Amino acid sequence: MRLTQTLRRAVLVRPDHTATIDGDRVRTWRDVQDRVARLSGSLRRLGVKEGDRVAVLANNCDLYFEAYFAILWSGACIVPLNTRLAQAETRFQLQDAGASALLFGEEFAAVAAELKPQLPGVTAWIGMDGAGGAADHAFEDLVASGEPAAEVERKADVLAGIFYTGGTTGLPKGVMLTHRALSAMAMNLTMSLKVDETIVNLHSAPMFHLADIGTFMATMVGGTHVFVRRLDETVMLDLIERWGITHIFTVPAIIDRLARHPRGDIARGLKVLGYGGAPMPLGTYDVARARFPDVDFVQGFGMTEMGAHTFLEARHHRPGADPEKMKSVGQPCYGYEIKVCDEAGNEVPRRTLGEIVGRGDNMMAGYWNRPDETAKALRDGWMWSGDAGFMDEDGFVYITDRFKDMIVTGGENVYSIEVENVVSRHPAVVECAVIGVPDDKWGERVHAIVVLKPGEALAFEALAAHCRAEIAGYKTPKSLQVLLTPLPRSAAGKVLKTDLRAPWWEGREKRV
Repeated sequence: MRLTQTLRRAVLVRPDHTATIDGDRVRTWRDVQDRVARLSGSLRRLGVKEGDRVAVLANNCDLYFEAYFAILWSGACIVPLNTRLAQAETRFQLQDAGASALLFGEEFAAVAAELKPQLPGVTAWIGMDGAGGAADHAFEDLVASGEPAAEVERKADVLAGIFYTGGTTGLPKGVMLTHRALSAMAMNLTMSLKVDETIVNLHSAPMFHLADIGTFMATMVGGTHVFVRRLDETVMLDLIERWGITHIFTVPAIIDRLARHPRGDIARGLKVLGYGGAPMPLGTYDVARARFPDVDFVQGFGMTEMGAHTFLEARHHRPGADPEKMKSVGQPCYGYEIKVCDEAGNEVPRRTLGEIVGRGDNMMAGYWNRPDETAKALRDGWMWSGDAGFMDEDGFVYITDRFKDMIVTGGENVYSIEVENVVSRHPAVVECAVIGVPDDKWGERVHAIVVLKPGEALAFEALAAHCRAEIAGYKTPKSLQVLLTPLPRSAAGKVLKTDLRAPWWEGREKRV
């Protein structure tokens, strides 16, 4: 299925239903399709051809949503750019993808102005908030002047988007996702979540990231999209109250902020709080469940290369459910497969540690212009995730760590997630991360980094006693670091453990 079919269906079955809400601006599905077709006509007039790559650098907004569909409507491929990159990183991705056009929001006008002389291959510079500066064209002018263009209908296996992954071990890699891959992800989530046209989805995760799963899913059922331009729990609560938000898909850190907010009770009216991108520490979940007793929690596991591959249903989060299943990321979604393998590619027995590999229609086509790295990740039709874990007898998948986050202390493997679950339940702790740091005796030692609640203090001895009551001595932190600022996180909300480890391992042999 091509992704634009989701828009066509929404217009067919619910033309006058509210499609998008951004601030006070409300548009119907009929409005959105008309604007998409007009913008597509203007993009083609500016030289965008079938198969071209068109980049977007903007915060979440309704114009981003329209640009997404207009690019696909034109038969082109979207390149959503990470809004938190340095200018040099943005330039690299635009050059690497061979982008012929860039649409950018006003927050990135200065970046665009610096990049424009360096990127002669980008021939169309479009300001989403007006012309001027680097922008040769204004988004709204292109919509107003464009003749509605017929859709360029592309096949399911044609490239729809290039999504760049972080470059922690080298240059960022462009993950190639086809119409089939993104459609499969949307259809699976629609079935797993059992959503229908009543969904009012808040786009709180960044739209450049696959964590913002509602773009095609909520469109597929003709629901409503509400956009928040910055990740702020107070703003999110205002939108929940004003527009009757039913579904939010975000990261555990944001759920924690909503649960601890003085006005957090507003979120009790949600139907679903979904999380992914990072495990939910049990301490965070305890707080959120107590604050939102009637909200259904769900979890998805995936990666840019293989989006939303497993699903942990709401029933596994409810009181009385097996607490062990809550530690998992769920079971494979419909039509997908997962197995756990050793280094030779042999599937290992249940509850045996190995690397998680998967396959399905949601899998990437490969890395853009990276055949060698594609060959390492895709082997015999399976995607090797780089995640260490195991599967239980019921097909639930447990991620113990990224292999690079595993701590090897005195010959024993320690998985930071397991330790973080215990540390997060200390009553003084707001958020935590566990890393391995150099140790002359053991090679590495377990090091806890915490952020405390206002007015709280935490001695190392108290934390160690708290942990020893629940986990083995070799897993218990051997040192403690208290931060006065929040943990560093990526735009997708993941704790940047690479940044936390770097000062400790400078000049030493450690893969960070």
